[in-house]
Amino acid sequence: MEETGVARSYRAETLQEQQAAYDDWATQYEIDLCAMGYRIPAVMAAVATRFIPANTAPILDAGCGGGIQAEPLAMLGYGPITGIDLSEGMLEVARAKSLYQELRQMTLGEKLDFPDDKFAAIISSGTITPHHAPPKSFEELIRIARPGAPIIFSMRDDPAQEPEYPEAVAALAEAGLWSKVFSTESFYSMPYGEPEITHRIHVYEVT
Repeated sequence: MEETGVARSYRAETLQEQQAAYDDWATQYEIDLCAMGYRIPAVMAAVATRFIPANTAPILDAGCGGGIQAEPLAMLGYGPITGIDLSEGMLEVARAKSLYQELRQMTLGEKLDFPDDKFAAIISSGTITPHHAPPKSFEELIRIARPGAPIIFSMRDDPAQEPEYPEAVAALAEAGLWSKVFSTESFYSMPYGEPEITHRIHVYEVT
């Protein structure tokens, strides 16, 4: 069986390899994922419309890719939305959709070029995950979110998940930096291409 783009992205061992993988994959990314039955955007959009009030602004899409996650929210009138991503190729795809007020190349896991308490809500879809953005990414998202802001993110919960991710989420809650609001049941996120991968969508509120 031919290796999927998802598998290639998880095989990247350095930030540069990961960036190159997504730059190369950018124009085919959504075609490939949708053919694999990619469910995270639909589930996350449903969760976001429940926990993000319609007049919430501004919103950050952290790891926005080509904009697949922002599309359903923009259709419902959410915004302005800012998108950040490691891959300039992905950002070019997103720019063509005219969904975002601003798109900037940034790396999750490093200090983000935003002031404290900037965003009223943050979403992060399919990004803070092994061989992509590291667990420490959550700390910066909390810093740039306003008190009371929901941070909605996907996280793997299959055996390939690295324990450092749920441990980081729990440690930040124990430190009083955010509190859990909601988590979905586990679901198969790419059942027609990577059937062993499962995710949950989580909602945490910044304290």
